[in-house]
Amino acid sequence: MEEGLPNLLLKALGQRIRALRTEQGYSQEGFADKCGVHRTFMGTIERGESNLSFQNMLKVATTLGISLSTLFQDLEKRAGTLPTATTASKSGNRNRESKRAFKSASDVRQ
Repeated sequence: MEEGLPNLLLKALGQRIRALRTEQGYSQEGFADKCGVHRTFMGTIERGESNLSFQNMLKVATTLGISLSTLFQDLEKRAGTLPTATTASKSGNRNRESKRAFKSASDVRQ
């Protein structure tokens, strides 16, 4: 099943938050505490499993010391580069097909 743009954007946002947090030297637990959210909730944010409210997005940006526009910078581009379950399974199928074709060609040469 394909993930769809909203889920890809959430994952890209989560990855962006994690990258910015680690650049600033925050542990996930310490960062969650500074944001005023529970550490397990921060984990769901960073994995792209939570649809953040505007208030929580503002908390994250403020804690990072950045604007909301900086937080969302290039998010659509980042979401376009994330692998989807469909893409991964298609590339896996292509690899298997290539191996089969190679094996068949080897059989013919013998």
